[in-house]
Amino acid sequence: MSITVSANFGGKQRFLQALSLIAMVAGAGWASSAQAAGTAAGTTISNTATATFDDPGGNPQTATSNTVDIKVDELLDVTVVSANPADVVTAPGVTNQVLAFTITNTGNGSEAFKLTTNDALGGDDFNPAVTSIVIDTDGNGVYDAGVDTVYTPGTNDPVLAAEGSVTVFVLSTIPGGLTDTNRGLVNLTAAAVTGTGAPGTSFAGLGEGGGDAVLGTTGGDGVDDGAFVVSNAVVTLAKSAAVADPFGGAESVPGSIITYTLAATITGTGTLGNLNIGDVIPTGTTYQPGTLTLQGSGVTDANGDDAGTFTGTAISVNLGSVAGGSTRTVTFQVKIN
Repeated sequence: MSITVSANFGGKQRFLQALSLIAMVAGAGWASSAQAAGTAAGTTISNTATATFDDPGGNPQTATSNTVDIKVDELLDVTVVSANPADVVTAPGVTNQVLAFTITNTGNGSEAFKLTTNDALGGDDFNPAVTSIVIDTDGNGVYDAGVDTVYTPGTNDPVLAAEGSVTVFVLSTIPGGLTDTNRGLVNLTAAAVTGTGAPGTSFAGLGEGGGDAVLGTTGGDGVDDGAFVVSNAVVTLAKSAAVADPFGGAESVPGSIITYTLAATITGTGTLGNLNIGDVIPTGTTYQPGTLTLQGSGVTDANGDDAGTFTGTAISVNLGSVAGGSTRTVTFQVKIN
């Protein structure tokens, strides 16, 4: 910063007063610029003021102030944000379910961060059991078992440059016996190793570059929650029978035809895989070829050409994957011997 004084000083005393004022202005201006959080910790900014004037003999002169040096302290700030776009869908009793978080050093110096989790937050339906914290070693944002590094507190605390970020995964085991739509919370906290506490707290000499470390608005630590939601599905199978006798009635006599209806109702938000409906042909009856249906449409008795099969002793219908909220209906006929 250069300050030019254009007045013609009328004496030594007034000149020295002007220099004093210049130094005060320079010092005040430097303190203001040092508040910029983006300036790297440890940076030294120097400032010298000058005054130009004409001496009593009319000769141009220059006077230079002392140099003011101020070292920028390190600001300790960090944010933790869940990297999951929504609740992570899971099923009861599974292991290594993953929540992802992004940790960003929003301070102005390089800092190491200690990581902790809490899986018993309350206000949810169950407590996921955290088994490990894993650092995204390859930086692809996806958990890769055997590639990404398991975190050990105090051993491999992530060190982030100013404005640097890292993805961290929290792995959990989901308890068994949960019901559909149960929700469980886990949070991740990242805390500056230098220290945490009330904003404005200073740690003398512990900042990057030898200056102080000062806690910013986050207090040197950040936290956010991630959530698992259970997506379960349950099948209920109901069987009914309708009898038609040879005389137009509904008596169960030899020669009567029994139509069996099997209704599989799937409830919940999950999807069942490899759902198969099977039924053994009752003793004392004979299966009626070509009567097997699925959702009202005929399927063949032969194996492998569609969903239906007659094995000689039982019928089988492969429904594949069926989402909750669905019902699948199978019918077939037998004759009473």
